[in-house]
Amino acid sequence: MTQSVVVQVGQCGNQIGCCFWDLALREHAAVNQKGIYDEAISSFFRNVDTRVVGDGGSISKGKIRSLKARAILIDMEEGVVNEILQGPLRDVFDTNQLITDISGSGNNWAVGHKVFGSLYQDQILEKLRKSAEQCDCLQCFFIIHSMGGGTGSGLGTFLLKMLEDEFPEVYRFVTSIYPSDEDDVITSPYNSILAMKELNEHADCVLPIDNQSLFDIISKIDLMVNSGKLGTTVKPKSLVTSSSGALKKCHKKPFDAMNNIVANLLLNLTSSARFEGSLNMDLSEISMNLVPFPQLHYLVASLTPLYTLADVSIPPRRLDQMFSDAFSKDHQLLRADPKHSLYLACALMVRGNVQISDLRRNIERLKPSLQFVSWNQEGWKTSLCSIPPVGHSHSLLALANNTCVKPTFMELKERYMRLYKKKAHLHHYLQVEGMEESCFTEAVSSLSALIQEYNQLDATKNMPVQDLPRLSIAVWCFHWLPY
Repeated sequence: MTQSVVVQVGQCGNQIGCCFWDLALREHAAVNQKGIYDEAISSFFRNVDTRVVGDGGSISKGKIRSLKARAILIDMEEGVVNEILQGPLRDVFDTNQLITDISGSGNNWAVGHKVFGSLYQDQILEKLRKSAEQCDCLQCFFIIHSMGGGTGSGLGTFLLKMLEDEFPEVYRFVTSIYPSDEDDVITSPYNSILAMKELNEHADCVLPIDNQSLFDIISKIDLMVNSGKLGTTVKPKSLVTSSSGALKKCHKKPFDAMNNIVANLLLNLTSSARFEGSLNMDLSEISMNLVPFPQLHYLVASLTPLYTLADVSIPPRRLDQMFSDAFSKDHQLLRADPKHSLYLACALMVRGNVQISDLRRNIERLKPSLQFVSWNQEGWKTSLCSIPPVGHSHSLLALANNTCVKPTFMELKERYMRLYKKKAHLHHYLQVEGMEESCFTEAVSSLSALIQEYNQLDATKNMPVQDLPRLSIAVWCFHWLPY
């Protein structure tokens, strides 16, 4: 069994991470009722005897004593981390896993990347090495961060380069939360573009998630609840209700509920690493099968159901409907429509009492409505994990390497150019030591090149295999094979 380490950076990263650990503990508690420390739990948790000081307290088997998350919590403001340490998960972390400051990054990528990156590099590296040493077989680092702020975008991507240098053989999966058009951080386009260059160069897989999509999903659930559609109800003390029990108003963004959706994505993504199944998918297989070219490693995620049973009582979907949902616009965690774009590859990660024949039948049913690149018409990767999420009979996570991600990048570039043409707020970045205007031009060039790669793929839509330009295929293969 392999282990993974979660690195949560910035306010958003730590809030999502906190939600993930809470849900993961609930899942393992439901399955492991005898309280035995087994391989499933060891993939993301250490078992520690708190009576013993130092590493001697680690227990590799037997009864669970005290579970510690395989995680590092980083934030340049103390608020969110302090809340976690005072909350119900306080015993899951210890001070050796935390790196905090008090000043914050001021919504400035340059401060997070250049200033705090240099200042905390040694501390971060020490904690990363310590976490790696506590693993028998470290397979993956999961980085959770936002793109719009200063710490998540700046320090989060600084960390990514460190991981590549220090642990080149360990996979780097990044969950990146992209700002919406109405983001209240005016410099978020700068931060996002500067961070994108680092993601292009140093990540193995990126799961881009759009804040607006999450908000739209929450709004639709609110609407369903208010209308009583399909017998939907909100449970007491739900993430989509306020403390008084009334539905949160739509104009207030319910971040807890939005974070819960992302945490459920990570829960399903890691299920094969945490539980047994008849057709489990190793994390390495996601990168191997879904990323045919190094920079095209952005995977659009869709999830059904979108909530744990603790939040909203939505009548269960029929299995076949669940597969259809995963390819609909309403279930994408990015504002995208993959059915009308080009697939490079697609993974279906199913949990619960589902048979391989169910998978095959639904793939054959959906295949005619989906367009795959001509050189990968059978570009499906599937997995079956026998343990469903708590309170559900089954669930499905779809990961699509699809050109539908391109409009998000184009829109981000347009927002960036509107600011950059006026040189607005640029001086806040250029006054940071080590930051030059060339950092901006290089970053936007990197994004433009990425968009152009998707354009070239889109140009091959509806083109028979024999009509594809031979030279382009040769160039693609040339770039792919060395990796």
